[in-house]
Amino acid sequence: MSNDTNISPVNPLPPAVVALVLVIMGIEAVLALGQRGILGGPEAIGWRLEAFQSYAFSPEIFWWMVETGQWPTEHLIRFLSYAFVHGAFTHALFVCVFVLAMGKMVGEVMGDLAMVIIFFLSAIGGALGYAVLLEASVPLIGGFPAVYGLIGAFTYILWRQLSLVGAQQSRAFSLIAFLMGVQLLFGLLFGGSQDWVADLCGFATGFGLSFFLAPGGWARIRSKIKRD
Repeated sequence: MSNDTNISPVNPLPPAVVALVLVIMGIEAVLALGQRGILGGPEAIGWRLEAFQSYAFSPEIFWWMVETGQWPTEHLIRFLSYAFVHGAFTHALFVCVFVLAMGKMVGEVMGDLAMVIIFFLSAIGGALGYAVLLEASVPLIGGFPAVYGLIGAFTYILWRQLSLVGAQQSRAFSLIAFLMGVQLLFGLLFGGSQDWVADLCGFATGFGLSFFLAPGGWARIRSKIKRD
């Protein structure tokens, strides 16, 4: 029996997951400290509002770009930057908790690169869905659409595992059904925004991307095309 005392009792987090969390919390720490006047002086109190104005995803700006055919970089970056700007510390904290949990599981199965691709493309998918499916004027902020993309990838992993053991694959969607149910309940009780549309679009993006990014995904797709 091996007595290797260097084996960690806890599986280490994928480096990409750690990096995402550090970036999210680093930005939030700067905004929070500035808001409290601890960092940056009196003008720092307005940093969060300035971040919203510069980096939030705006459906109105998106449709302006579509109508005019102009796509300035300062506005294109909003498709990703909004996921790193949050309304409060607790908002950013919950996003990081999900990134740690979902990102770890997705990263261990699909790899760091695939996990990062899913995170960022799900942010884009969530923003597009928010703009196209709604007539919203409220800018979109926060990393939940990207997080829901990771949940979509995790759902795909469960969906594939259940198919291999002959179990009911619909069980893989229990988590997203629960989360959407909680959002609906909170919306009915306390009122709420339509951000859930962006979250659901992020989930769909992550789930769809997993068909291509999961190990063996391309091989299964080619095999199915040949059979058809």
